[in-house]
Amino acid sequence: MEFRHKSVLLKETIEYLKINPDGIYVDGTLGGGGHAYEICRRLSSKGKLIGIDQDEDAVRAAAQRLSEFEDRTQIIRSNYRRMREVLAEYGTEQVNGILLDLGVSSYQLDDPERGFTYRTEDAPLDMRMDKRQKFTAKELINTYSETELYRIIRDYGEDKFAKNIAKHIAAAREEKEIETAGELTEVIKRAIPAKVRMSGGHPAKRTFQAIRIELNGELEVLQDSLEDMVKLLIPGGRICVITFHSLEDRIVKNIFRNCQNPCTCPTDFPVCVCGKKSMGKTVTRKPVLPTEEEIEYNSRAKSAKLRAFEKA
Repeated sequence: MEFRHKSVLLKETIEYLKINPDGIYVDGTLGGGGHAYEICRRLSSKGKLIGIDQDEDAVRAAAQRLSEFEDRTQIIRSNYRRMREVLAEYGTEQVNGILLDLGVSSYQLDDPERGFTYRTEDAPLDMRMDKRQKFTAKELINTYSETELYRIIRDYGEDKFAKNIAKHIAAAREEKEIETAGELTEVIKRAIPAKVRMSGGHPAKRTFQAIRIELNGELEVLQDSLEDMVKLLIPGGRICVITFHSLEDRIVKNIFRNCQNPCTCPTDFPVCVCGKKSMGKTVTRKPVLPTEEEIEYNSRAKSAKLRAFEKA
């Protein structure tokens, strides 16, 4: 299956990166290379784009997409949480800009064998961003305790029926191991009142999101590495992050805020004594949202938000 992905907020992201033709840029979620291509187009022969992605298919597709810029690109299969180590391996300590596009790619959603979709009944419960990982969604569903399932569906899926969904999953797997997306979807449907199923979106959407986030450690990786990425920027350098749900956006918003104002002194102190200095400023007062035209062209852009931070 061909790797396809429509880059979200492409024009806006490129504008906020304020690309220096001779600069070094990192795309930490390379995907099909859409954003990276536009960055490379603006680089001179002295500039460089380092692309990172843990998905083997994405790395292969991006290498092909960016082949005309081979003289200024370096593509690495890794997780963006290793960005500092990856840069060090290539003799780079600081960069002009960093991009993270945290959405699941169209390819990953559309390929049934990847197991991200609830729309294909016989799709395997996989959901691994990195196929080198052994633990799959099937194992998670069949081995996590009912309490653990409740926690991730409540916290990562923000589903008000989380407790009942976890209860139904635990009961169903006692009878038979849950193996496919279709089987899991049917269990979830039974846990949600019919009236709610008729009026809301797809009943399995939130649970599938929760499982994917837990399986791939998505929020932990973002939480643990975003501030360090800000530190990798040169003065005046920018980091742009595109999120697709409130949990990711909240993390980005809070970390950018703390990077801008890290002071921990009580508010009634006349002067700062904690010694923590601002690393820069958030340059997007509010998150940048896709236009109506983009949403019409690409419905998956609907929930996207872009935030940008500039290093002092």
